[in-house]
Parts: sequence; C-alpha cells; structure tokens
Amino acid sequence: MKLIVWIVRLVIFLVLLLLALANTDEVPLHLFLGHTWTAPLILIGLAFFVVGMLMGVLATLPSLVRQRFDLRRARRALEQAQRDASGVQQQPPILPPV
Repeated sequence: MKLIVWIVRLVIFLVLLLLALANTDEVPLHLFLGHTWTAPLILIGLAFFVVGMLMGVLATLPSLVRQRFDLRRARRALEQAQRDASGVQQQPPILPPV
C-alpha cells in the first residue's frame, strides 16, 4: 500500500514539474494603484501558494495556542489530583474484637 502511495506522489510531482516547466513565459500581474509585476507564471503561482500556506497557518494558530493552554491547565490539574490522592493515608481496616 505504501508503494502505491509513493508511486502516486511521484506521478503527481512529475506532472506538476512538467506543467511548471511548460509555463515559464513572462506574465504581468496587475496590482493596485497601477503597479505591475512581471515574472514567470510559475513564480507567480509559487508566490500565491506560499501566501496561501502562510494564511492557513495563521488561521490555525489561535486554536493551536488555545489547545496548548487547555492541555497545560489539564496537566496541572492532574498533577494536583495525584498529589492530593497520594497525600491521603489509607487507614487499616477495623477488625472486630476477638
């Protein structure tokens, strides 16, 4: 199964590489206020991919920080509960008189 996954990954990589090599023409990207950026199409595509990845990471960052905070609080509560449980001495059972 792992071999099939790696073969699929290799095929996808090769298709994308060939597509990138076929699209090296200079294209203009019209920005705000009349600015224009002229670069190879693959470079513009890569730039948008990187910006999209950064936006995705920044979007998940608040929930990641919140989860780490909750995990730290739960670990502290568990340690406190374990200390409280170990501090309680167990009394020997009361035996009836003989």
